[in-house]
Amino acid sequence: MDRIDAMTAFVAAVDEGSLAAAARKLGHSPANVTRAITALEDWVGAQLLRRTTRALHLTEFGDGYLATCRKVLAELNTAKLGAAAQRDEPRGLLTLTAPLLFGQLRIRPLLHEYLDAYPEVQARLVSLDRIVNLIEEGIDVAVRLAHLPDSNLVAVRLGQVRQVLCASPAYLARHKAPKVPADLLQHACLMANSAAGVEPWSFAPGPGSKRKALQPVAIRPRIFLTGAASAIDSALEGHGIARVLSYQVEEHVAAGRLKLLLTNFEPPPIPVHLVFGAANQATARLRSFIDFATPRLRAGLSGS
Repeated sequence: MDRIDAMTAFVAAVDEGSLAAAARKLGHSPANVTRAITALEDWVGAQLLRRTTRALHLTEFGDGYLATCRKVLAELNTAKLGAAAQRDEPRGLLTLTAPLLFGQLRIRPLLHEYLDAYPEVQARLVSLDRIVNLIEEGIDVAVRLAHLPDSNLVAVRLGQVRQVLCASPAYLARHKAPKVPADLLQHACLMANSAAGVEPWSFAPGPGSKRKALQPVAIRPRIFLTGAASAIDSALEGHGIARVLSYQVEEHVAAGRLKLLLTNFEPPPIPVHLVFGAANQATARLRSFIDFATPRLRAGLSGS
């Protein structure tokens, strides 16, 4: 045993009243406890205990040294607890990534609340409309709006979003609202995220249909735009019909600035997850963010 262990054995022997009881408390053999106290007496150069077959008695020096041992052990325990608390306190840089509009509308306001609650944490929000490799790009946690492939990442489900069609009341006053997806061929469609080219818009078969597969409609876009934000702005200005995600326009829909169209033909919803590497779970800042963000983001997606 080292000197601290020897002090611990000495204090335990006095408190428990015997070497055997101290050994049971510490999980050592009585012989080990006896050797520890003997070594401590050799180190201080004085006898600490008088041992009889029935009891232990402190010497005069041992009585004073006992108080010193208690003080040293108490201070060491306080320092250990303080170090543990500091280690477990969320601190350092937390890096997140999310799709552009989700990051702007949902994550940025949430991050400010989180940082108010955890002042020792800094945050970096990387908003990108692409899948980011968490390890290669140094990301702690990502928001994914997609069906997740099998991977070694840990996923926490937050909810789901829908692909919706929307147009302004002004546009619908000039053009008859579509009743089935094929009617979109007669409308000005606003194509967002057009870097990959023109892709059909797919729809569920609709009420009463015996078909199960999604039905594609090869729309003819009136304008090609980069990003959902531009498509939403054009829809708000009355230029046509946009296809976006439900969370992106929910405030405009609630305020009556946009109307949802063909809701009976919406494709299956898209799941939303927080994903992070299993190794990152050990960091206090990530654990605290997951605990903080999960219920708030779930509540925000409950109506999507």
